[in-house]
Amino acid sequence: MFSIEHEFDSTVVILVDEGETPLQEDVIVNTFEECITVEQYDPRTDRVNKITLSISQMRDLAAAIQLPEGVYQRDD
Repeated sequence: MFSIEHEFDSTVVILVDEGETPLQEDVIVNTFEECITVEQYDPRTDRVNKITLSISQMRDLAAAIQLPEGVYQRDD
């Protein structure tokens, strides 16, 4: 399950793990004009882990999901 919300300066997607246990914590994806952040709470450390991707890195990730093993470069 997931939700999409449009904020003032970003779009927020929340991914909720469903199904058999053990379940993972929610993943929060914030899409800004210049970057994308991915956050997930870690109950072992009681901290939120956050990574920041450039828009180009996110496009590469989206393309990579559908490709076989190898090294690629996107043509824009």
